[in-house]
Amino acid sequence: MVERVRIFVAVPVPDEVRHRIVAALGASVDHIPGKVVRPGNWHVTLRFLGEIEEVAYEVLVSRLAEADLGGRFRLRWGGLGAFPRAERATVLWIGPDRGGEALASLAVAVDAAVDRAGFPPEDRPFNPHLTLSRLRPAEDIAALVATTAPFGITMEVDRVTVYQSRLGSGGAAYRIREEIPLGRG
Repeated sequence: MVERVRIFVAVPVPDEVRHRIVAALGASVDHIPGKVVRPGNWHVTLRFLGEIEEVAYEVLVSRLAEADLGGRFRLRWGGLGAFPRAERATVLWIGPDRGGEALASLAVAVDAAVDRAGFPPEDRPFNPHLTLSRLRPAEDIAALVATTAPFGITMEVDRVTVYQSRLGSGGAAYRIREEIPLGRG
């Protein structure tokens, strides 16, 4: 039997930044609607690949390692947002207010490497965000989005991480499989 692994490529969120975001959310962290994503699982997904064979994984890592992913950059977390929209949200997220263009360029470079590894193209455009919670059924969170001040928390993006995800009754568990450093920017 061929072994398959559930894989995605992401920018990790450093522990210090996680703690600062939780502190900025303050008491409202207990009032975040929906199923809250554990801060230890926070990341910015650049490309989700799903279940892939181990051989395909090795090709993916090789293509990512040889790709020009660009240099390091700073990202600043701004305000809250929602997918598909705040009045009927299924995802509550924080978006960048600085560095979003560099993050989008990194996603394009990762996409190109993933394409060269033989995976089909992504079916939706990249929208940089950090998921805080998932809401099922959809809710109107327009007031929360409108009244939460921008976070203004910065972080350095210095690597791309390939994660393995395992789904379980306690939620997803992520394991770092590879880290690819970005060049000096």
